[in-house]
Amino acid sequence: MSPSPPATDYSEDALVEQPASELFGKLAWKTANVYHETFGPSGTLGRETDQEVVLTRHLRAAIEKLNRDVPPAAFSLAIEELTRDRSTMSAANANREIYHMLKDGVKVKFRADDGSESTESVRIIDWREPANNEFFLTSQLWVSGDMYQRRCDLVGLVNGIPLVFVELKASHKRLENAVASAPGAPGV
Repeated sequence: MSPSPPATDYSEDALVEQPASELFGKLAWKTANVYHETFGPSGTLGRETDQEVVLTRHLRAAIEKLNRDVPPAAFSLAIEELTRDRSTMSAANANREIYHMLKDGVKVKFRADDGSESTESVRIIDWREPANNEFFLTSQLWVSGDMYQRRCDLVGLVNGIPLVFVELKASHKRLENAVASAPGAPGV
């Protein structure tokens, strides 16, 4: 990754991105610029690579907090199910699955201590008491896929799950040029 471009008083960063981050901060979101993220378990976000989009370190902490009555054996299974690759599914079916997990919890089957098979629903977001959730806004988050690497302006994560994506562009740029000028973006 190359160094972050210098901010000027009239840059997209100074005029839009920083005020947006400050607004999220006023709404009790934790905020961090992760342009120079380090990877690994003790890295900036706990991601192993920039291909991971769910912050499992944050998700595990939230699951443990929200599911005190669920055996810990269910936690890893819930994370595995939530982060399972759904790229071969239709977008509608994949979105439906994720929506139900976000709304109702992740259903997992596991062996209980007594050897019996047990099924639990592991909550990943507390919809009744928002204060029980972690709200975290990253700026300049690098994400890589099979074809491209992108740097996202703002990504809002709830309990480590990316739910808000904000791409900011200077008002004087044409959209086609803004997308084409993104690092790794194909020509338009």
